[in-house]
Amino acid sequence: MNEPSRFHAAEKENRALWDEIAPIHLKAYHEVDLLREGKEILDKIELHELGPVDGKSLLHLQCHIGTDSLAWARHGARVTGVDFSEVSIACANQLSEELKTPASFIHSNIYDLRAVHEGTYDVVYTSKGVLCWLKDLKEWGRIIAHFLKPGGIFYLMEGHPIAAAMEEVKPGELSLTYPYFHKTDPTTWAGDADYADPNYVPKHASQEWDWAVSDIVNAIIDAGLRLEFVHEYEKLFFKLFPSMATKDDHWFTLPDNYAGKFPLLLTLRARKPL
Repeated sequence: MNEPSRFHAAEKENRALWDEIAPIHLKAYHEVDLLREGKEILDKIELHELGPVDGKSLLHLQCHIGTDSLAWARHGARVTGVDFSEVSIACANQLSEELKTPASFIHSNIYDLRAVHEGTYDVVYTSKGVLCWLKDLKEWGRIIAHFLKPGGIFYLMEGHPIAAAMEEVKPGELSLTYPYFHKTDPTTWAGDADYADPNYVPKHASQEWDWAVSDIVNAIIDAGLRLEFVHEYEKLFFKLFPSMATKDDHWFTLPDNYAGKFPLLLTLRARKPL
């Protein structure tokens, strides 16, 4: 099977996976309940690092069921969300209508977005578990640059790539088990419980690509954006390792013996030159 065919097959399986689990997440996501209660779901890190969005246009790439999209809309942004899962987009539209929070949602693979959508934005945003589903990070950077207005901001919050290469081999003991550097073919994962609903095991496997920090940074730079910062944090938005603990059911941290030693979260902001 040639490279385009392999990538197409991987994306097709991933799309089937996200179509399958979108309704599960609509029921299982704690963020959905918080939105219904009128509470904040965006973290103070991203609120501070991205800055005010009131009155700005915001393009949310890989928006899934639209929870973060609608949260930014509540902060005054004019939001357009994009996702390759048709069921996810249906869930996002359902939430938007239920919550009476206006936002637009587009069903499209982001690699096809320039062919189906016009316009430029003050902000392009993506976060939390998004990069592993992308087959081509340099093209991703070019898409971001294409949809940004001159002076516009791109913001990313993502799990740190080194964390994805680790495995907890004993309670509280991590080992470098998986590849850190990118390889062309995705890794197949199957049989694990869903991250949002531990009682549900998806029928479809996931096909995931690993990207190093250098891949992420260089994709942004090569697209002509000006990097403003890269930050690393010792907490993560889900329980990646069994020994991780949480005080607020939102951020998870490693045992004390890893304090100051190991990054779990990466944030990045870049700007399109005027």
